[in-house]
Amino acid sequence: MAQKHPAGLYRLFFTEMWERLAFYTMLNILLLYTTDSERGGLGLTSAEGNEIYGLYLAFVYFTPFPGGMLADRYLGYRKAVLIGAVFMSGGLFLMSIPGSTYFITGLVGLIVGNGFFKPNISVMVGNLYEPGDPKRDAGFNIFYMGINIGAFVASFLSSAVRNSAGWLWTFRVAAIGLLVAMVVLLLSWKVLEKADRPPEQDPDAAGFGAVFGKILMPALGAGLVGFLIGQNVMPDGPVRPAVLGFLVGMIPVVIFFVRMGTTAPPKERPGLQALLPIYVAGGTFFMILHLNGSAMTQWARDNTDRTGGVAAAEAAGSVLSTVFFTEVKFTQEGLPSYYPNAGAETPRPDPRSLLAVDNATAAAMYGQQKLDEKAVEAIAAAAADVEVRELALDDSSPLAARSATVYDEVKIETSDDGHGGSVTTAKVADGAKPSKRVAFVREIEGEPLAVYVVEDSLYADIYDGYQTRFSKAPSLLPPGKFVTIVSPELYQSFNALFVVAFTPLVVWFFGMIRRKGIEISTAQKVFWGLVLTTGSMVLMAVAGMMSDGGSLKVSGMWLVGFYGVVTLGELLLSPMGLSLVTKLTPARLVGLAMGGWFMATAFGNNLSGFFGGIQGSLSPVSFFLVLAGLAGASALFIRVLLPRLDKTLSNYGA
Repeated sequence: MAQKHPAGLYRLFFTEMWERLAFYTMLNILLLYTTDSERGGLGLTSAEGNEIYGLYLAFVYFTPFPGGMLADRYLGYRKAVLIGAVFMSGGLFLMSIPGSTYFITGLVGLIVGNGFFKPNISVMVGNLYEPGDPKRDAGFNIFYMGINIGAFVASFLSSAVRNSAGWLWTFRVAAIGLLVAMVVLLLSWKVLEKADRPPEQDPDAAGFGAVFGKILMPALGAGLVGFLIGQNVMPDGPVRPAVLGFLVGMIPVVIFFVRMGTTAPPKERPGLQALLPIYVAGGTFFMILHLNGSAMTQWARDNTDRTGGVAAAEAAGSVLSTVFFTEVKFTQEGLPSYYPNAGAETPRPDPRSLLAVDNATAAAMYGQQKLDEKAVEAIAAAAADVEVRELALDDSSPLAARSATVYDEVKIETSDDGHGGSVTTAKVADGAKPSKRVAFVREIEGEPLAVYVVEDSLYADIYDGYQTRFSKAPSLLPPGKFVTIVSPELYQSFNALFVVAFTPLVVWFFGMIRRKGIEISTAQKVFWGLVLTTGSMVLMAVAGMMSDGGSLKVSGMWLVGFYGVVTLGELLLSPMGLSLVTKLTPARLVGLAMGGWFMATAFGNNLSGFFGGIQGSLSPVSFFLVLAGLAGASALFIRVLLPRLDKTLSNYGA
């Protein structure tokens, strides 16, 4: 597979691999970080966290639209990729600074940078090959392996760093990965000259100013209208205002790409029109695939028995610890929210390890590690046998592991969780420094034990809920101990692992049948990719049935099966979509058309966040069947158009 490909392919392979390592290191934990209320996260509702995730991914894949145009007309592809890497590394470093302003500004930097980087490095891969070169598809498959090697390592890296050093260090490590990608690109600058081309401004094509005025500004205006409608007309509707604003804002962009295919010169028109159904297929597929960081990560966190893979995760951590002479953690403690739907075989923490309080706000502030003096007093008053012990801010003793930082002022926001309850979010001002650190200590058998603070309703779910579900009560762990579980983001690594493992097999399979005279067109591969995508959702619907409506945790093998099936679909669809863009588009519009592919991906990504936000409002079976129906409808659409698509591809020599 690797023989006789241009040398520049492998330079782009490693540039993309390091960039994807950085990208997925951050993305793997984005939803977990924003919604976490037990390990010092932001404590947002699931709907808010998924909104951030969906909008971030949507804009990350929308900005290649203008980024591709700027590269086509003004920058060239190498410069655009370099500019993108600079923006993204800066954004990740900003996210590693505590404070909501830095967090949001960093996300914006990542969004802008990705717009320059993502479409143009893919175009450079296509430019390495002559038109009609049969090795082009295999070249994109090899390039795609680089993406997924980075993504695979990222799942383990993000888990190890955040379990060992905390959320913010994960962003810092991701930024370092981006710097490595920049170094690889700069060292390969001369080799990649063949993959670049001078910027070209066709007098017959719409200039950037015209597109900005006729497309991007109307998109901004339409998005603002959609946001205001969502905020003022249907504030309690199923679609949050920012999500609705993005979806409405996409309408002028969709119209632009439809018109590009209908108004192009006659010889270019069939190829550009053939891209439209490919965009539909890509948007649908990525709506399902990028559930990996939203709905599927929530499923791993809340509905998956994560005790089964502990031995393997700890063994992997031991090997890496030996190699790097440092502690590597792929497992974490199962803190209180893990137990209410855990099976009878899962031991519960000793009740003395927890401190139940009837103050939900104070309990939430403790989990987010942002207390004020009022919250400290409320927690201390919950039990007479618990004392407040002040610790140094840099204390690393066992007591510090259950401690929380205290600030002079903490702002409290309460949001509807969408299920009849509320979520408390604790916020401190940007740059605020904690005044001290406290632990709530209980003496057990003569030894001080820092207890974990929980709301009394969760305490009741842990110890009273199982009495009606199990004939025999689960065993109890020693005081201060919690069950060891695999980090939920590790399940995302199976997608990347399967891409790397399956890619040589898929390329070999299609090469083998081609030698036997059997041809499967690129469009047919896209169709079968959507069929497999639909099957992955049907498989998860069965997992939903096994979970008894979410009241029981199920085996992690359901997630492994999902990633196996959807990855096969990905290998048939995603690299083929990238390849089709470069085959069907005239050279002067390749960057713009690649931006269209990522625009379709942006649309699907926004829906990934939307569906992740409403996941809890549907039964697991209904949730996954709805998604299976959407993917199946897209597959049927492509199947109806297959004869026409195949004819167009044949005419273009693709």
